Amino acid sequence: MVTDRVGDFIIRLQNAAAIGKSEVAVAYSAHLTAIAKKLKELGFLTHVEVKTKEGEEMKKTLVVALAYDEHGHAHLRGVKRISKPGRRLYSPFTAAHRVKGGTGARILSSSAGIISDAEARKNRFGGEELFEIW
Repeated sequence: MVTDRVGDFIIRLQNAAAIGKSEVAVAYSAHLTAIAKKLKELGFLTHVEVKTKEGEEMKKTLVVALAYDEHGHAHLRGVKRISKPGRRLYSPFTAAHRVKGGTGARILSSSAGIISDAEARKNRFGGEELFEIW
């Protein structure tokens, strides 16, 4: 059983990018699906799909495909978890700075849903800082 689903998800993405794997499958949650869709918008993922397994219970799995460039290098180069289950960190929109000179993004969970640092500054939303990705 995983206690930090977001941390597990982003580390799985980082490990898959490091070995050149094309897809990652994790247990479904609506929160992770929203994060995956935001990463797709930012260009780190190419495909987000929810698959359903039939059996004793209906089990859902979130399957995402990593984005690679024409040379076979993953667009995802690193991640850093900010807010953790033992220490939640919240910030106003003024603290949502650019990551790695604008090549990365900081993902926040706000009342408007999952947003990036650029959207937080533009729409003046603060929230829980989930992680940085570059």
